[in-house]
Amino acid sequence: MGTALVRLIAAGGEHQLTGALGEPGDPALGRDAGQVAGVDPVGVRITASLDEALQGAPQVVIDFTAPAVTARHAQACAANGHALVVGTTGLGVAEMAALQAAAVRVPVLHARNMSLGITVLTELVRQATALLGPDFDVEVTEAHHRHKKDAPSGTALQLGEAAATARGRRLEDVAVYARAGLAAAGRPAGAIGFASLRAGAIVGDHTVLLAGAEEQLELTHRATDRALFARGALRAAGWLAGKPAGLYSLREVLGLPA
Repeated sequence: MGTALVRLIAAGGEHQLTGALGEPGDPALGRDAGQVAGVDPVGVRITASLDEALQGAPQVVIDFTAPAVTARHAQACAANGHALVVGTTGLGVAEMAALQAAAVRVPVLHARNMSLGITVLTELVRQATALLGPDFDVEVTEAHHRHKKDAPSGTALQLGEAAATARGRRLEDVAVYARAGLAAAGRPAGAIGFASLRAGAIVGDHTVLLAGAEEQLELTHRATDRALFARGALRAAGWLAGKPAGLYSLREVLGLPA
């Protein structure tokens, strides 16, 4: 995601890169971020020091890292007045609490998936589930590359939450993540099912099936290039710059109600 962001920034001209943070031990450390991304030099060297990466006084920091360090990045941004866009997945209670604490002092935007299309899909799922009513069963299927560790994906859970909220339920009360041994009992009333596939180099496919007795509606999003997540993050960063402190989402970026 870092190299994708650098390529888009270099090509677009709308944004300026002021710092680039890498993991300790990364062979790219010390090299120009542009050259590492396969474009012309941008005059910014990749560093493993967060303080050094922030020396350029960025207006917005974009975090695509890991839950273990996202909280520390949020604290640093809050302390130094940097807005923060977080596209890191798998955040737990502690990490979300850190983002909420940072949002008291600076604007923070967090999304499980930085795809603008997924944001629209989530809204469509909410509307379709509400309009079709409880007689339609809801199933969420997702497919990703063989190296993805979490299942269901955070995006699948987001879609399931949209469906559950439309029915006035909590996802944790109606989600079914595995069906081994459930055949005899049949489908629980109001259940929202999940199925996950891990294979090859699939970037990310998500489908929500709403199945009634006489008809079926499928809402699908397919990601074909990971650059789309970087593009969404850059749009979010441009929107977030200058906003008051608070916790935002891609819904606001697209003009949808919070």
